[in-house]
Amino acid sequence: MARRQSTRSMSKSHPEAPSGPSAPVGQIETELGVPIPGIILPPEQWARTALKKLPSEGPLDFEALFGRRAPLVLDIGCGNGRFVLASALARPELNHLGIDILPVVIRYATRRANQRGLHYVRFAVCGGKEFLERYVPPHSVAEIHVYHPQPYSDMQKKERRLVTPAFLALVHRSLVPDGLLVLQTDNPAYWRYMAAVVPRMFEFHPHHGPWPDAPQGRTRREIMARRMGLRIFRAWARPRQDLDEAQLRHLVAEMPPPLFDATPPPRRKKRR
Repeated sequence: MARRQSTRSMSKSHPEAPSGPSAPVGQIETELGVPIPGIILPPEQWARTALKKLPSEGPLDFEALFGRRAPLVLDIGCGNGRFVLASALARPELNHLGIDILPVVIRYATRRANQRGLHYVRFAVCGGKEFLERYVPPHSVAEIHVYHPQPYSDMQKKERRLVTPAFLALVHRSLVPDGLLVLQTDNPAYWRYMAAVVPRMFEFHPHHGPWPDAPQGRTRREIMARRMGLRIFRAWARPRQDLDEAQLRHLVAEMPPPLFDATPPPRRKKRR
């Protein structure tokens, strides 16, 4: 395994210093007071991580996309890329792909990954269901991570919610047989829904407390939610192997859609 980039000998810049083309080499960036994983490398070591245009037809050839054959970690709704950066630095033997529907956050993620020389990382603008449906071959992804999907408290937008029976069936199809699904939310209603439906297709395991690799938070939203006193719900899951495609289709038709009331709960003073 390649060595992680060391940050101990680097001096910190201003806590909220921006990073751009002129950002100092060796700078440690912070976000909300929490260091962003990795350091800025000399420009000659930068990577190109932007997948600027997805093909009109899929699926993607991941070996060609990354220039090597390696297990793939997919972060759906990756935001500004904090989890992808940390995971890619800690596990350079894996390929990492982050997607989000917002171009602005993908620009942040791409810039940071480029500056850290993460050559086996890619970012693209795309929705999660569309990406799994159009671009992911069956049983080709080792891990799928979904952190804090938008709950849409406005009930008129409930159809935009990501975690649905159809989405879970696509995740099941996309993962390798022993693949990993990671879910996290700070919305209690979304958690109750996921805890009710995910076990129909996956072996479901709630995780109590922060993830050990990121005690302050794997994502910007998690850091913010903890500061707001919101409870964080976490779980990991693996595809049930007793389900075939016909059974998955039956479950999609049978399982309830996410029609819960996602009104945010009152803020709590104590962090969880």
